[in-house]
Amino acid sequence: MVAQTRAGNSAPKRLAFNEKIVGKGFATDALLKKLKALHTELAELDQELVDVNSLSSVRTQLVNTSILLHKDRGVKAYAACCLADILRLYAPDAPYTHTELRDIFQFFFRQLSAGLRGADASYYNEYFHLLESLSTVKSVVLVCDLPHAEELMVDIFRDFFGLVRRDLAKKIEIFIADILVALIDECQALPSEVLETIMAQFMANDAVRYQPAYRLAVQVCNATADKLQRHVCQYFTDIIVAHSQDSDSESNFEEIRKAHDLVKQLSRSCPSLLHSVIPQLEEELRVEEVQVRLIATQALGEMFSEKGGTDLVKKYPTTWNVWLMRKNDKSAAVRLKLVESAKGLLVNLHDHRDTVDVDFLRLKLLDPDEKVRAAVCKVYSQLDYETALHHVPEDQLRSVAGRGLDKKNSVRVEALNCLGKLFSIAYPEIENNDPAAIKHFSWIPNEILHIPNSTQEARLAAEQVIADFVFPLPSASSASTSKSVDVDEVVWTDRLLNTMGYLDDRGVNAVLLLSGIKGSRPSPYELYLQNCIQNNGGIIDDNEEAVKQRLNNVIRHISRQFGDPQKAAEDLHAFAKANENRLYKLLKTCLDTQTDLKGFVKASNEFLRRVEQTSESILGTMTVFLRRATLRVVNQSSIPTLIKRVQRTDSKHAQILLTYISKHCPALYKPHISELTKAIADEKNPRLVEAGMQALAAVSQSDEALAINEKRTLERVMRYVLGSNARVAKFAARILVASKDHDDLCAEAVESIAERLSTAQPDLLVAHTAVLAQFARLAPDAFERKSDVLMAFLIKKLLMVPSPPDPNEMDTEVDWVEDEDVSPRLRARILALKVCRNRCLAHASTDTALEVATPVLKMLSTLIDHGGSYSADATDDSKIKSRMRLQAAISLLHLSVVDKFANVINTNFILLAITVQDPCYNVRMEFLMKLFPLLTARKLPPRYNLIPFLTVHDPEADVKSRVSAILCFVVLMCDALAGPARVELFEIIFIRLLHLLAHHPDFSTAHENLQEMAKYIEFYLDLIASSDNVSLLYHLAMKAKTVRDAQSHTYSENLYVMSELAQELIKARAQARSWSLQSYPGKVKLPSDILRALPNPEAATKILKTVYLPKETSAWLAESSKSQKPVGASKEKRREPREHKDSKSLPKRKASRPRANGNNKRAKTARWQSDQSESEEEPSSDDSEQEDREETPAKADSEHGDVPTGQESDEEDASEKKTERSRKPSRKAGTRAKVKCFLCVLPSLISLPTGKNQQAS
Repeated sequence: MVAQTRAGNSAPKRLAFNEKIVGKGFATDALLKKLKALHTELAELDQELVDVNSLSSVRTQLVNTSILLHKDRGVKAYAACCLADILRLYAPDAPYTHTELRDIFQFFFRQLSAGLRGADASYYNEYFHLLESLSTVKSVVLVCDLPHAEELMVDIFRDFFGLVRRDLAKKIEIFIADILVALIDECQALPSEVLETIMAQFMANDAVRYQPAYRLAVQVCNATADKLQRHVCQYFTDIIVAHSQDSDSESNFEEIRKAHDLVKQLSRSCPSLLHSVIPQLEEELRVEEVQVRLIATQALGEMFSEKGGTDLVKKYPTTWNVWLMRKNDKSAAVRLKLVESAKGLLVNLHDHRDTVDVDFLRLKLLDPDEKVRAAVCKVYSQLDYETALHHVPEDQLRSVAGRGLDKKNSVRVEALNCLGKLFSIAYPEIENNDPAAIKHFSWIPNEILHIPNSTQEARLAAEQVIADFVFPLPSASSASTSKSVDVDEVVWTDRLLNTMGYLDDRGVNAVLLLSGIKGSRPSPYELYLQNCIQNNGGIIDDNEEAVKQRLNNVIRHISRQFGDPQKAAEDLHAFAKANENRLYKLLKTCLDTQTDLKGFVKASNEFLRRVEQTSESILGTMTVFLRRATLRVVNQSSIPTLIKRVQRTDSKHAQILLTYISKHCPALYKPHISELTKAIADEKNPRLVEAGMQALAAVSQSDEALAINEKRTLERVMRYVLGSNARVAKFAARILVASKDHDDLCAEAVESIAERLSTAQPDLLVAHTAVLAQFARLAPDAFERKSDVLMAFLIKKLLMVPSPPDPNEMDTEVDWVEDEDVSPRLRARILALKVCRNRCLAHASTDTALEVATPVLKMLSTLIDHGGSYSADATDDSKIKSRMRLQAAISLLHLSVVDKFANVINTNFILLAITVQDPCYNVRMEFLMKLFPLLTARKLPPRYNLIPFLTVHDPEADVKSRVSAILCFVVLMCDALAGPARVELFEIIFIRLLHLLAHHPDFSTAHENLQEMAKYIEFYLDLIASSDNVSLLYHLAMKAKTVRDAQSHTYSENLYVMSELAQELIKARAQARSWSLQSYPGKVKLPSDILRALPNPEAATKILKTVYLPKETSAWLAESSKSQKPVGASKEKRREPREHKDSKSLPKRKASRPRANGNNKRAKTARWQSDQSESEEEPSSDDSEQEDREETPAKADSEHGDVPTGQESDEEDASEKKTERSRKPSRKAGTRAKVKCFLCVLPSLISLPTGKNQQAS
């Protein structure tokens, strides 16, 4: 080496130390003292001013083996420092041979490895000096010129990475980094073992930023990136090549995966090392081997998703584009890995969010693979609030919501969870009325609440999300681990009200259904608990078979509502068998309507925790059971807050909830009677008074012990009874009826109303009539004291008064008026009809029942016959007529519940039945909505089950779809009955259907007309016919030609035509479905009220031999039979239920009055009456308390969305058609398939089979 030029003219300074340090007889202490003195003097010498010749003696002695191999640590420590100083002073020339240098550096690193510890360790300062000297002087680079330098470098790197893990001072870490960087910079060829040592730091399990070895590796790599780039690329390539020879070996792929994990780590810390590696990853994206593409896609995805991803995309745009193209990879696994990276892309790639969101994720929401679709939904669920708000468009979130109706359950679950989580994190801002949050997220609960219309699985997923994220129980997380549960009932209730503020009518009704408020008490869940206690784990003392049968029945009923009924039934049986008394007690507490929120949270958490501990396999089923069985959305703790909130101007939903509770679960008011009593005293707040009166009326009637008897309160109630607010007056009348002195109070009220009625103003007249409707039903003795005066006024001065159309009315075609637009006069007339009806019902059990009812029945029939007027030539307003005939028809339905009235009404049954074909859409729908709860409760005679089948020609397709689903539900409920009873309800009435069609106003023997008539029969057969009952139906069709019509010969011939038509349709259906059409072995009694026996055998023979069906119709039926398709199959296309995009009602088409088949299709605006707005003084509602408690399944669903018809996707349709001919399902099995979706919508309406007279509620 060339000697370095000395600076300055100062005389060189010589080393003063001249003692010997090598020789025999030196004591360790003496040697240590000499070395310390030498080190002190050498350290003070300046490299520029030293006379190196004076160092010759000590430099030679220092490399003596007696020094380098001395047993004392201190001697070696000071010797190392002295050698380091010698190299510093001689620099850049080394005064040693290569062998001596090798020994020296090995000596250095041995001392550092063995001795460098914490600051309190022995000789720490000497080791620090040695390391500092190597770092600053860079004498360590001499290693690179030594023979076998590679081996020494490997040892140095290994020793230093081991040394740095001792958590030494930050400065030591810097010295080590400088030394390693100097070695890499100066070496001619970097040993592969050195690179492996460095790379190993990135692959260690503890490779994190705060780990010293990882930190050291990062510093070294970043400082030497230019030199290491090529080596790193070669290192990566060698691994890929070495392990890609055997592509079938999983271990090889594991090594390749580890190599890519290394690349990901380097990308986070040392991206500059990957200049040549990234293009190689790009090439891997194009290879044929799926596993390699998969690994490369995942690695690049994670790299792009990191915080430095933006720089990576800018630096390697081609790689970015090639990676994005993997969204169309033929392998679903590759597409899945691409999607899984999207969260980081949305968060970190600010300039590419549109590309990721619109061009990538939106496309993958429709991916053929369900895992990919589910992964997209999961990506959005992982976003934070700010990212979701500012960087995910609302329409994209709505697209995710659309996946809530996906065919695959895994996708539905992820989509709904995503929506729920986003709403949960956004709710605090929504509650604070942040406009951006409201616009972006407030619609989410509404979308989730629309989901349960589809399948059981979708319903379960939606319920879970609603429970976890939309309406979570307060303090649920902390309550499970804490004995004392502190809950904020006000916040909990306000969250419900705030959320309901952003729901449409369907959403609100879905919340009401999910609340569990509606339903019979005891509920099926309470019956299950009672039966579990009686079952006693299978150890039963008395009536063992009956107890077990009851338990099996209720389990079978409850399990129908689960996605996997068999698993649910097994779990419910297992719970009963476990017979845990503590669990029974906790469940009873949860089911009790008087349990407050705090008690419910505590009991439910303990219940689920104990179930998990005792039998984890049934936890899922019992969680769903608990959620459906309990009042977890609204309970008695909500009442005080609801009463306070109803006083606000924006109190709509608080009033809806209170109204709903009053109708279906007034027991919740039991602890709050005093608050309700105070509420009705606040006459300045009419909304509060109305809600309070309705609540008190409901609780008074549900429990006599809670009736209002306090004098001042009753005086106030009496004022309300005589007031002009119809709703308040109606509820006040009920409170009077329930009081202790109700006879005198009601009589006093009737007297006052009788005196004022004739001079009452319109609003007061409505209120008085509403009160009379209550008294006529609930206090008949008081009403009868003035019945002659009251009924005379109502009939002569109110009902019989003509109602000509308004001459100033512009639109004379309108035949319906909405509830809010009904005039007081018309409202009073409708309520007058209810007075008549309720009076008949009140006298139903008396000897004078028919005497009272006959004129009323005649009046109601006349109204229907004349379209809402009392004479055929009346010129009444069409809007008034539609309301009047609707109320007349509904009244006849309720009167038909009484057998003696039903027999009289039967003479006009056909007239009543074809109300479902009324020209006015609202009349048709309201009539159906009142009919179905009576059918479901089996209160009406079996012949009324025919009426829904007349909707087959309704101009509105959704009417038929709803009717189909509800009929399936009714049929399924009837399947639990004994055989003869079930047959009487639906099979035997088939001949009544033929008779009704024979009397139908549209009937004629023209071929086109008979084709229309055939659709009625087809609709009936679609829902009722099966391989089990087809022989009976065919037998009934044939028997129709063995009798005559009770009314006239003309109708008899019509009946024979329908008989032949039905026989042919049944034969065609049996042939198409490969059903065996055998002779019916039993005996059937035909209805004598509509049919008569033929006069003689000759007449019977003649009729049987005569063909009444026209030849053209016979040919048409024969052609249809050859094609082996049910008649009308080509015309009746399968259709999905329509989803209305907004809450506004769509125009409804009218069914022409003269032609009930509905050819007239003029548009008519209509709206569904929501459950909560139903009130008895309003034209579309009923006036009796019983009707207040009755709700129609179809009505609840109509507000909740279109009822599914059980039709699945096109693929599933094809599969079902393929296997249809090879199986022969029973009617029960077929009905279950049809009603599967409908059961999702009506959980609260399903009740165990009961007697005919059970309340619908």
